[in-house]
Amino acid sequence: MPSAIDTRESDALRKLSILAILLAATAFLAGARLPPHGPLPQPRPDTGAATSPTPLPDNTEPPAPADVPAPQPKPDVKEPETPAADQPSAPQTEPGKSEPAKPEPAEPMQGPPLPPGGLKSPQTPAEENKPPAEQTLEEQHLTIEPESDTEHAVCTAELRALGVVFKDTPRIDDGNGCGIDKPIIVSEVLPGIALKPEATIRCPAALALARWLKDSVIPAASAALPEQRRLTTVNQATSYMCRLRNGAETGKISEHARGNAIDIASFHFEKGEDVAVRSRREDPTLTGAFQRTVSAAGCIYFTTVLDPESDAAHETHFHLDVMERKGGYRYCH
Repeated sequence: MPSAIDTRESDALRKLSILAILLAATAFLAGARLPPHGPLPQPRPDTGAATSPTPLPDNTEPPAPADVPAPQPKPDVKEPETPAADQPSAPQTEPGKSEPAKPEPAEPMQGPPLPPGGLKSPQTPAEENKPPAEQTLEEQHLTIEPESDTEHAVCTAELRALGVVFKDTPRIDDGNGCGIDKPIIVSEVLPGIALKPEATIRCPAALALARWLKDSVIPAASAALPEQRRLTTVNQATSYMCRLRNGAETGKISEHARGNAIDIASFHFEKGEDVAVRSRREDPTLTGAFQRTVSAAGCIYFTTVLDPESDAAHETHFHLDVMERKGGYRYCH
């Protein structure tokens, strides 16, 4: 029967044997080397099985397979020329398709016919933004309205039939729309009734004045002021004058600037004092009645009548004009 000592010696020898085997294996593995090149794939033959690869020397590339085509050189293609910067390139069309038709040049647009007298001078942006009430005469770019030769001839014939003394005078053009195309100068508004000073106006305004005096003023004076006898003079304050209404710096042009208006300041008779035009709304005398009568009658012949009660600008005269308004409208005050 083995002893305990023998058993321990046997275990120690077994462990030493195992350690020696491990050391030997480690030394063997450390001395092993891998081959410099691994196996290369061989081209697939047309027929038959694959053959074993032939070893190649170090640093040598394998030959190209016989059935792999060599790359062909790139054809020499010229780059397309770039069109000039100021010339547009022609549109490209697909094969088999026709080129699109070129559009015909557009004809110039035709505007409306010009108004009589041509175009007015263009206004600056500052002038266009101003309302008419804030524009000066120069900013309004007005023109003189032409008069018909036929109508003027008919009008002057009626003046002569009434006995008005007048003479023609050359066309007046003071610029900015001030002027009269066919002006006349009236010295006697009716036979024996002088107009002082002489008035430069249009024929329609002179004709309205003569008819008003003949049909209304003279009969009213005969009824209200018989003791003063015959009317001999009509004193006027303003006839033609280039200005805006009421002499303002801005606003609408005055009818005086067109020859359509006349201001009557007083009436002179053979006897007695002149009858001056002034505020007479509360005047209870026959003179007051005379003035109110002729003022009201003025709207039969004129399209505008402003008396001393209308505003401060007319406290000393009648303003009478033949301005044409839409629908035959008249303004009488």
